[in-house]
Amino acid sequence: MDCVFCEIIKGNIPSTKVYEDEYVVAFNDLNPQTPVHVLIVPKKHIASAFDLEQEDAELVGRVFLAAKEIAKNLGLDNGFRIINNCGEDAGQTVKHLHFHLLGGKTLGEKII
Repeated sequence: MDCVFCEIIKGNIPSTKVYEDEYVVAFNDLNPQTPVHVLIVPKKHIASAFDLEQEDAELVGRVFLAAKEIAKNLGLDNGFRIINNCGEDAGQTVKHLHFHLLGGKTLGEKII
């Protein structure tokens, strides 16, 4: 499996980690779109939201709990946005479920 996020999780590719527990790892995006742009990645390889199973429900919940802690640690007291791109039409380029935590500035109501 040639998954860049799996390699980051294993420590084979360097990243700037901002959070890690037994289920989730989070690191700064290499091409940030906002002052704070963190990728939150489950350690279990799941290709996309299309591939989630009932057994993954708790894992997705842990992603959002991690997002809350990351936001608090990074001082995003006024809010943040979480985005998941699912599939080619949505712009998913890495086939490993991941969530973008964006913040550090006013993002406004529009998503795009």
